[in-house]
Amino acid sequence: MKTKRINLALSIGIAMLLFACGGGNQQAETTVQGVPADGGQSTVQDDVSQKDVVHVALGSADHTTLVTALKAASLVDVLSNAGPFTVFAPTNAAFDKLPAGTVESLLKPESKEALSNVLEYHVSVGVYKLENLQDGQKINQVNLDNVVIGVKDGKYTINGANIVATVPASNGVVYVIDAVLLPPDKK
Repeated sequence: MKTKRINLALSIGIAMLLFACGGGNQQAETTVQGVPADGGQSTVQDDVSQKDVVHVALGSADHTTLVTALKAASLVDVLSNAGPFTVFAPTNAAFDKLPAGTVESLLKPESKEALSNVLEYHVSVGVYKLENLQDGQKINQVNLDNVVIGVKDGKYTINGANIVATVPASNGVVYVIDAVLLPPDKK
């Protein structure tokens, strides 16, 4: 008898909780001030925690072209997630070294797949610390192609591009590079 009363009390409590939350099968729409209900991880506003790899780029005047490309390829939310990621982030000057019209062509909606391939060639899943990188080391990128690390006289390169700065992030590390990495042609 006592067990039946406890079960009945628990059932009534759960029913009341479900009613208070908007029903059992209905999804409650949660919003945080200034964040759209349908926004992804990148829409979370947090001025206290360490920045993620996307917000590192967003906060850099030298990476506006990269940010524009990430938005065009719809990769902002993906790179705002937990990771961990190693991102090789070309500067605006690096994008300027590409042949005239290349960036503009990649940013067109019909080039989204090609743009994603280029950007994914700049991202590794996992954190590769600079001091652990070795000359000739191959790292598989998100687009499933490999990059090659170079180490000579204390200077680090990736596919020949110089790593000019290291910025730790909450979900990985960002290496600022002076050239855009172009994935190998698929044959």
